Amino acid sequence: MQMDNLTGGQELLCINTEKVYDWILNEATFDLSLPDLDLPINPVTGDQLECDDIDLDSVTCEVAPAEIDPIVVLGREDQVFVVDGAEVTLQIVNIRKNFEVTVFVNLVPELGGSRVEVGSAEFTRCEQVILCAPEGTDIDVTYTDLDCFVCTAACDAGTTTEVDELDVTVTVRLCQSIQSTFDVTLELVADFCQPRDILPFPPCPAPTMPAQCPVVFPNNGNNG
Repeated sequence: MQMDNLTGGQELLCINTEKVYDWILNEATFDLSLPDLDLPINPVTGDQLECDDIDLDSVTCEVAPAEIDPIVVLGREDQVFVVDGAEVTLQIVNIRKNFEVTVFVNLVPELGGSRVEVGSAEFTRCEQVILCAPEGTDIDVTYTDLDCFVCTAACDAGTTTEVDELDVTVTVRLCQSIQSTFDVTLELVADFCQPRDILPFPPCPAPTMPAQCPVVFPNNGNNG
């Protein structure tokens, strides 16, 4: 197959795209305290779970960006920096990031050992970054890695009228790509491209006969 240009050669084109004003990669680690998580109902028996019903060594967590407003740019402020001996005006950008963390635990083997969700909690973290991000640019944050693990877990037994509760501390680690961008229209000389060739379907296979077993059948009168 060959990718050919359309007849006519290069032409002057206008395309819409994004100009990246600045781009950084960074990472952060922070701790969360999630106290007083009510133990849920046992999905198998329908009974209220108690501390003795769960394996504290199996407590895990999952973290994800919040569904509503995962990233909020709170503001930006111009500040002059000296870079390579020259003064340049950059922006200090204030960013608020919203997450949701969900805690899971395994039941003890006597109850089947299945994994159950204990509960979820929303939390917020803010940070400042230095970017070339003048007013009018957009701030795009992409998580290249977002994970968590349970640091400590303890269970508080309730009374006859209270539900047993799980107290958890969680460590969250994230790696993120932060860009300042702006929609632009570019003029450039380029070639038009043609679609690739259509791939042919393979031909129908010829009929084949299954392997035979002449040693056992027919016996030709030798296995009487």
